[in-house]
Amino acid sequence: MINMQRVYFATGNPHKVEEAKLILRDYNVELMHLNTQRVEIQSSDLVEIAVYSLNQIVKDFKQPVFVEDTGLFINSLNGFPGPFSSYVFKTLGNKGIIKLMKGEADRNALFKTVIAFKESDRDQIKIFIGETLGLISEEIRGVGWGYDPLFIPLEGDGRTYAEMSLEEKNLLSHRFKALKSLGDYLRKV
Repeated sequence: MINMQRVYFATGNPHKVEEAKLILRDYNVELMHLNTQRVEIQSSDLVEIAVYSLNQIVKDFKQPVFVEDTGLFINSLNGFPGPFSSYVFKTLGNKGIIKLMKGEADRNALFKTVIAFKESDRDQIKIFIGETLGLISEEIRGVGWGYDPLFIPLEGDGRTYAEMSLEEKNLLSHRFKALKSLGDYLRKV
């Protein structure tokens, strides 16, 4: 019998946890939700944000734990909303992004996830990155959370993430790619 490795995902977002559980189960990882809110520094660098967040958590939490930070970088908006994606989503939402993109011919975008992981408070932080190139839809399509109803991955078949099943999305997503790298690392330790 193979032992499951218990790892905690520190996030206030239960949707991210569900996606991660599906991905990491193939790596014999028992993913636990560490429901936490943390101070997020203002930075243009997702790695810097994730490392800062993780360092806050590991002061008091001594188990294997990771945080992730994700940004949607839209070419025609000079990379906006980028690392401010969560705030922009809460304030403008998908309708606001559609409005900002009205008339834009360049709909190229990059979804990027950075995972910062630490096995214990004594270990070095490990960084895992996943990126997916795509396009911003001209309208909200499908039922999903976050920017999923707007993002059409280039590797896909023209559907937004929100028009896909969770399993389909997980094969293409930026989060999947970062979690796969984490899973490959955990399999070796």
